[in-house]
Amino acid sequence: MKHIVMALVAVLLPCAARGQKAAPSAPAQVAQEVRNYRMENEDRIVRELCEFLAIPNVASDTANIQKNAAHLVEMLEARGIETHLLPVTGRGPVVFGKLITPEARRTVIFYAHYDGQPVDPAAWTDGAPFEPALRDAVIEAGGKRIPFPANSAGHRSIYNDDWRIYARSASDDKSPIVALLAALDALRARKISLALNLKVILEGEEEAGSANLQRTLELHKNLLGADLLITADGPVHQSGRPLVFFGNRGDIGIEVTVYGPVRALHSGHYGNWAPNPAMALSRLLASMKNEDGRVLIDGYYDDAKPLGEAEKKALAEMPENDADLERELGIAKPEGGGKKLVELIMEPSLNARGLRSAYVGAQAQNVVPDRAEASLDARLVRGEDPQKKFNQIAAFIRRQGYYTIDHEPTMEERRSHERIAKVIYEGGYRASRTPMDLPVSKALVRVVQDATGGTAVIAPTLGGSVPMYIFEDLGLPWIGVPIVNYDNHQHSSDENLRLGHFWRGMEIYGAILADLNW
Repeated sequence: MKHIVMALVAVLLPCAARGQKAAPSAPAQVAQEVRNYRMENEDRIVRELCEFLAIPNVASDTANIQKNAAHLVEMLEARGIETHLLPVTGRGPVVFGKLITPEARRTVIFYAHYDGQPVDPAAWTDGAPFEPALRDAVIEAGGKRIPFPANSAGHRSIYNDDWRIYARSASDDKSPIVALLAALDALRARKISLALNLKVILEGEEEAGSANLQRTLELHKNLLGADLLITADGPVHQSGRPLVFFGNRGDIGIEVTVYGPVRALHSGHYGNWAPNPAMALSRLLASMKNEDGRVLIDGYYDDAKPLGEAEKKALAEMPENDADLERELGIAKPEGGGKKLVELIMEPSLNARGLRSAYVGAQAQNVVPDRAEASLDARLVRGEDPQKKFNQIAAFIRRQGYYTIDHEPTMEERRSHERIAKVIYEGGYRASRTPMDLPVSKALVRVVQDATGGTAVIAPTLGGSVPMYIFEDLGLPWIGVPIVNYDNHQHSSDENLRLGHFWRGMEIYGAILADLNW
């Protein structure tokens, strides 16, 4: 990283000292200038991204998370961005940066996170989640691993748009951070003025639930004065087109454990007699939803706030691509009772994200298991309270005849209750949404549409969850402008970044920095 930082300091800071020319008249022109710069500097940009990706970043790995934060400080300061680390006890700090443009009337905060989901190296094709690998296509289409191009005398490295970089956080969220900084480099190199004061908030525990973000930001409210926050988290639309979104769902996690005998029993000697917790848990989960995926828990949809006219209009104008997704994902019939995906992500959901009981495959044993476990997540929409949602689910489990507890059952409890379920609330947060008809909302859509030739999809809500309610509580409107490919294996093995989306993201961010005004 040191050699890149030194080069950036030498090249970029003199540009700032000499002053900058007035901004071009249209975001499309800025996008073209950023594109020209990128084509001349692809090798440097990719190397900076890969050096960042090579630092392990699981939120619970405090030592490496601290290395990520220190690395970010170098990256930001190389661009002349005033940088501070806002400490979080036992976790990675919030990295805060500020770049002031004297003539700017508006300030925008850019939010992303630098931590990533846990990894199982054995589940990755290359077995090394933190060693960035380049492939000439997506693995599912037979993409082969290829060497990173190297510059040679008189020849610059050229990267194909369909090539992909495989590594944890290649898309979620390290590449948007690098795209923003590379866009800033491009504007300076082309002497294009920023229209905004820029601040950045880069979080180190988003994938662990952002438990400390709100408290940390409230302790540093003096740093957060701004007119808008832009989040980079999430993928583009499933059509592959750019996306601007104005809301996200909330999220809660629940662990459910159902018990059988105190120890696993021989299925021949005790089958048909000893209660099987795997069967019981399967029946319990199946009772929560009907065949169309509709949640059957009392009151589950009652608190959802209706959409406004602007949101309904945006939904009606979104691309019709469900049939393409069904083909791509091998789905003969989706859930939802005939509703489209864009409609269903506007509703609360309930998902079994994992199941475990005894053993399968080569480790399978002829036993009646002693327990069965399920991990659930529920996505919340505007108007819903996380604790109330958990209470609804827990009450449903009790109505199915289960004695619910929050600890391992005692022998007395086992002998006294036919059905026992340990139900643990893992916490969560509520949904958030910014009105689509605000002046800043309309201005941002105009810039992104101009920069992308009018191809951007405008969505009321992203299906995923990001803790944007924190910024809403701080009085900041927020809007999502993700840039990474939708088929990026986010939160899974073989996470990847399609370079064409990365390049386009640089152009979008450059246009926002140079032309957003309202």
